[in-house]
Amino acid sequence: MSDFATQTETIVRTKRQPRDKTKRQPPYHVILLNDDDHSFGYVIHMLQNLFGHPPERGFKMAEEVHTKGRVIVDTTSKERAELKQEQIHAFGPDPLIERCAGSMTAEIEPAE
Repeated sequence: MSDFATQTETIVRTKRQPRDKTKRQPPYHVILLNDDDHSFGYVIHMLQNLFGHPPERGFKMAEEVHTKGRVIVDTTSKERAELKQEQIHAFGPDPLIERCAGSMTAEIEPAE
């Protein structure tokens, strides 16, 4: 017998363990709330500046917040939603409306 025939090799096959899936964080909505102290131009400018929304989309959102009292302006991670809410609150007053004393208000809520 040859050396090859006398040597045996045992191959042990193991089941692959499923990879740990990274749990995705649930999305959150950033919701702009209506008030009477900010113009459509302000809303459109703010949405373009903070979210990159084109003027046409900003106008539609300005109409919705005006007629419905609120509009979802972004859906994102909780951390980014909190940042965007802070940015809205820090955007400052509308220079076109004299009585305007500050920024608009926004809230965040789970999207699911």
